[in-house]
Amino acid sequence: MSLALAPETRADWCSGGFGIYVHWPFCKAKCPYCDFNSHVSRTIDHDGWAEALLAEMAHMRALTGPRRADTLFFGGGTPSLMRPATVARLIEAADRLWGLAPGAEISLEANPTSAEAENFRGYAAAGVNRLSLGVQALDDADLKALGRQHTAAEAVAAFETARGVFARVSFDLIYARVGQTEAAWEAELSRALALAVDHLSLYQLTVEPGTRFAELHARGRLAVPGQGAAAGLYRLTQEITQAAGMPAYEISNHARPGAESRHNLIYWRYGDYAGIGPGAHGRVTRGGGRVATETLSDPAAWMTAVRRAGHGIAVEEALSGADQATEYLLMAMRLAEGAEPARAARLSGAALPQARVRALVADGLLAEEAGRIAATPDGRLVLNAILAELLA
Repeated sequence: MSLALAPETRADWCSGGFGIYVHWPFCKAKCPYCDFNSHVSRTIDHDGWAEALLAEMAHMRALTGPRRADTLFFGGGTPSLMRPATVARLIEAADRLWGLAPGAEISLEANPTSAEAENFRGYAAAGVNRLSLGVQALDDADLKALGRQHTAAEAVAAFETARGVFARVSFDLIYARVGQTEAAWEAELSRALALAVDHLSLYQLTVEPGTRFAELHARGRLAVPGQGAAAGLYRLTQEITQAAGMPAYEISNHARPGAESRHNLIYWRYGDYAGIGPGAHGRVTRGGGRVATETLSDPAAWMTAVRRAGHGIAVEEALSGADQATEYLLMAMRLAEGAEPARAARLSGAALPQARVRALVADGLLAEEAGRIAATPDGRLVLNAILAELLA
């Protein structure tokens, strides 16, 4: 399935690069705020899952054709429940099938329990060179409320272990938690920055449909900070991280210059990526067009499909130029560097509405410079409204 586009758009993905995403769907427990494709299972056939992931990886290579991978990312779920030997096999296969670029970023998400930290050296030996820890809070009561399986002390210990093994370590925190004050968040974030190596992901707690938190919120048993309070916490976050030399390069991600997540930048800069494993999404350019892929989300159904057909792809949809321009803007406008209107126009065949761009600049919500547009600090607070204006 392909869609012919104008010649100048055929290599559009090169502006973002190419990465490989591998989804491990299993967790020890389902966190009440999480709407990711994650599942709790008492038993896991590790050998069977390794073979199935390898089979789908080979199928994806046939879809993409020959190209070099800039990044490889193990996400989930909880990839730190994978055996290091499985990770090693998948890294070797990715290198054999596509070829990993020299110095390719190979990331793995991990939970900071002591049991999972025992595997850190094994992952490093397998080839992982960047670890992302799901800390989420540095307060034991809040960790319990978030359904996490570790304590704050255990998280710090796991982080220190990771820092001794990997050159690059990031960790996540959630803010705007129930009852959280600006003073409490300032103290917690300052502690996090004192620990951090060069990257932090700081996410505002949102109540997602279908989660346990959504159920509690609907019954009036969960009160999260209102829009005004959340905006205040966001502004405070920007001030503190900027002063610490770790500004936001994306709405929720902060790094010292040069330490950005190269894999996630492929998404935000609208490159190509192969999505492998249950519920994984992909964007693949072939035949002059870009194709969206999505695999079956249920692990059992995915496994059955892979054993039958060699892959679990459920959706394979050619994207129009207008669809691609929309996706590009939705992703790139999250970045501090913003988006290139000329690239969006090349994809869609139509320029952005200049009158709306000028109005947003005049309102102090957009900045326009050197052929790029980017949300200002005030604009980031209303980014969805800005995008609605640009895409209307």
